Amino acid sequence: MKKILKFVPGAALALVIAAVAKLLEMLEEKAGLHFIGASVIALFIGMIVNAFFKPNDVTAPGIKFTSKKILKFAIVLLGASLNIKTVLTVGKFSLTVMLFTLATCFGLGALIGKLLGLNWKTSSLINAGTGICGGSAIAAIAPVIEATDMDIAYGMSATFLFDMVMIVVFPIFGRLLGLSDAAFGLWAGTAVNDTSSVVATGYAFSEAAGDFATMVKLTRTLAIIPAVLVFAAINIHLKKKAQKDGSAVKVNLKSVFPWFILAFLAMSGLTSLGLIPEAAASVLKNISKFLMVAALGAIGLNTDFKTLFKSGAKPMLHGFIISLLVVLVAIGVEYMIGVAPTGTLM
Repeated sequence: MKKILKFVPGAALALVIAAVAKLLEMLEEKAGLHFIGASVIALFIGMIVNAFFKPNDVTAPGIKFTSKKILKFAIVLLGASLNIKTVLTVGKFSLTVMLFTLATCFGLGALIGKLLGLNWKTSSLINAGTGICGGSAIAAIAPVIEATDMDIAYGMSATFLFDMVMIVVFPIFGRLLGLSDAAFGLWAGTAVNDTSSVVATGYAFSEAAGDFATMVKLTRTLAIIPAVLVFAAINIHLKKKAQKDGSAVKVNLKSVFPWFILAFLAMSGLTSLGLIPEAAASVLKNISKFLMVAALGAIGLNTDFKTLFKSGAKPMLHGFIISLLVVLVAIGVEYMIGVAPTGTLM
């Protein structure tokens, strides 16, 4: 019971922020405005609170729990409102775009890192965070390449800062380009880094775009597994080359596999088979969206801009360049395969 109670203060704070954000979104809609969604509002409210009240021993556990576990649970619930046929169709289209964006990140990204004089571990974490799924990819790959805390801080900061910009800028450019909900969802799902940022960006454009973006992001997250294996092999090779002692790096697939994707697909499968009624699916989706807003509020509560700005100029520049390239490549491929600007994935 004590283990559960320690999460209550921080989680409650995130839920209050979510409620305020949803209220402000409703007021915005009543005024005929649709510029910024509840997810973004919650994120910024959290950041403002962080500037005055840092997470402490009382609130930190719940804030972390909400930003990580609750977000994944919300995505699982979202699966109840999505047909498996839609998931597979979106996955097929996203794979084409993803192949180009991953090649950009790990190909040009490695070259850019060398030109900037970054060590390969810092560069690789930035590339992985940008190409796959932000903090999740960085957290999964860091242990197998034996990255330092500073490498991880650089990687997280570089990808996170760009995401903060994209949450606001992406919907604006999406509307200027005249993108359909499906085209924007595919663009956000393949070009924005972290899961939470993809969710915020997608739903800031529209509900349908948010659904598409989330599905695309889940497909993209699966790339964590081969990436972990490849980087483990690279680290083993480099250690053997440098030390010649045959040392190896152990990879625990159970700890890095994104289990929530399987649960998401299972919920979607139940809906596709008609085992979850339409009314129940609608309720679960509303709960899911509210919990996602709460997760964004928690991430804002845990974001200290002063710490991020101390991370260094070169990693930030590397993150900006590679993220910008991914954004351009992703939308370019969409035009090439005929999805953008008004295409549909259905």
